[in-house]
Amino acid sequence: MQTSQRKLQHHIGVAVGFIGLMVWFYLGDRLGFMNAVTALFPESHAGAGLMLGIMLVMAPGFFVWKLYNRWLERYLDVKGRYYEDDFYKEPPKEKR
Repeated sequence: MQTSQRKLQHHIGVAVGFIGLMVWFYLGDRLGFMNAVTALFPESHAGAGLMLGIMLVMAPGFFVWKLYNRWLERYLDVKGRYYEDDFYKEPPKEKR
């Protein structure tokens, strides 16, 4: 498969995954999960309750997003580096 074709398929796949994230959020909202979490907070802290509800709804969605992206990259044989690969690697040893 050509590189440009693989890039296009990867971009389309990522777009499909992002649409999946939007659908996940929409379902969480329509099922009333965020409203239920917000109702547990006093009126003065309703914004904080909503933010917590959004975080609780989206955490599993982002985990699935990560797994989907890794699968897509393996399937399309996309090469590259992940940010966390450089972030968590051992620091270089000093020469003496």
